[in-house]
Amino acid sequence: MAGVKLLKLLANLGYGSRKSVMTLFRDGAVTDAQGEVMYADDTWEPEMQLLVDGEPMDPPPGLSLMLYKPTGYTCSSKDIGRLIYDLLPPRYKLRSPALSSVGRLDKDTSGLLLMTDDGQLLHRIVAPKKHLPKVYQVTLAEDLRGDEAELFAAGTLVLEGETTPLKPAELIVHGPRSAELTLTEGRYHQVRRMFAATGNHVTALHRSRIGGLDLQGLEPGQWRTLGSADIEQLFGD
Repeated sequence: MAGVKLLKLLANLGYGSRKSVMTLFRDGAVTDAQGEVMYADDTWEPEMQLLVDGEPMDPPPGLSLMLYKPTGYTCSSKDIGRLIYDLLPPRYKLRSPALSSVGRLDKDTSGLLLMTDDGQLLHRIVAPKKHLPKVYQVTLAEDLRGDEAELFAAGTLVLEGETTPLKPAELIVHGPRSAELTLTEGRYHQVRRMFAATGNHVTALHRSRIGGLDLQGLEPGQWRTLGSADIEQLFGD
């Protein structure tokens, strides 16, 4: 994005149509860190620190963040009801390129969700060859049978409606009805379907880790941007 005109940059960041963004410039609402007024045809460079209406400009394209998704929110920008974008600044829903979730957590699942507008990074995270582990805390309706860990680790379990066996997964039992499950793939409702295959039902599901990243003290509904060190930690670089 280096070298782009400020008018285009702010429009792409969701500050409004080009017409409404032009009004910001006409009102002198876009300044540098020293308060000098910036103009629509000025060129943006990464080292610039800009203010819009006295507040720091939103992060430029290349934004990645982690969100503690609460239950009750849907990973969508269009569905009816509470959406993950409601937890972010309203402009983030309008950004171009779009800020997308990296995979999904269903409405009744809480925990760590990554979001990015960087297509290459998104592909790198979800690429099967990366085998990024995802760790889930599971609460069950019935006591564990006792053979689930062996079954999940075998790499032979075939989910209902599928023909390809699941990759081996690690189950650590914490109690009669609580466990930690680590996956290296992400099939549709996989955790819930795995336990359903054993005759059990997941009553609460929480994702606590992706790769080397955990929620790092975030509370439900909170989020923070990710820096280069976070991305290195994610991949264990």
